This record gives sequence, C-alpha cells and structure tokens, in this order.
Amino acid sequence: MTRRPWLLCLTTLWLAGCQYLPTPPYSSGVSMPNTSQGMVSCTDAVPDFDDVECLLPEWVAFGLAAQRGDRAWREATLMRLEGEAKERRLARAVLLSWGSEQQWNQASELYKADLASAPTELQPLLRYWLNELEGRRRLAGQLAEQRRAHEAAVEEKAALTEELEAMAEKLEQLTAIEQNINLRQQSE
Repeated sequence: MTRRPWLLCLTTLWLAGCQYLPTPPYSSGVSMPNTSQGMVSCTDAVPDFDDVECLLPEWVAFGLAAQRGDRAWREATLMRLEGEAKERRLARAVLLSWGSEQQWNQASELYKADLASAPTELQPLLRYWLNELEGRRRLAGQLAEQRRAHEAAVEEKAALTEELEAMAEKLEQLTAIEQNINLRQQSE
C-alpha cells in the first residue's frame, strides 16, 4: 500500500525527464565523448579555433552564456576579448549581438568581416547567428518605423483637433453674427 505513492512519484519523475532537476551555473567546461580516448574536456572560457574536437561545443556554450549573461558579464568578457585575432573578433560579435541595439551594427560588421576566416565546421553556426541577428535588427527597424509613424499620426491628429476646434469656434461666431443680423431684420 505504501509503495503505490512512491511508484507514482518515481514514474512521474521518469516521464518528466531531467527538466525539473536543478541546472548548474554556467560552466565553460564542456565534456563530449571521444571515440578513441573516452571523454574530451573542453574547458576554454573564451572560444578559439585551436581544438577541432572542442570547436563547436565551446562556441555553442559561449553563445549561450552571452545570451544568458547580464550586461556586466558581457562588458567584463568583452574586455578580455580585445585584440584583432579572428576568433577574438568573432567572439566579440557573439557578445555584441546579445548587447544593446546600438551594439548590433558592430556585431553584424564583425560577423560579416570574419565569418569566412572561421573554420568550415563553425561557419554554419556563425552564419545562423548572423542571420538571427539580422532578423532582430530588421524587426527593431520595423518597430522603430512604426513608432515614428504612430507619433506622426498622433501629432497630425492633435493638429487636426486644434484646427477643428478653431473652425468650430469660427462657426459659433458666424452663427452669432447671423443671429444678430436676423434679430435686427425682425426689429426693423
């Protein structure tokens, strides 16, 4: 009788999967299986082009960290990524693409300038990130254009409202003049 609740809980956990387990904080270390030597540990905090086996896992982990990190973390990491090496410039592009809208233009330029120099295994991921960034930039531009159009419409409405009020006032004055003329004609 007491096994049934336990079995129900265990079955629920088994069906739910690992999504309810606590996730560890961001770690730059990524482990991946290697067919010849067991497990390979990819521990670079800043991704590079050196280790082919760790290339994709390190860049994906770095991209996720850039997306999840706050502004202070991005700025601190950006300081560590100074330099003109292609991998540093692409890592800066990843960071800047998750920064403010003002940083998106710089990120796009860095992606476009250095994408071809990345290893071929990494280029599809970087191209995907560039396309995603360009999509966000396009949507932000459309939103800004819609805001400007809305503000212009609000200003136009305010101007038309003022004009309508002025015309209504003039109409009232003309009506008053007409009534005065009619009263004079009746009294004569």
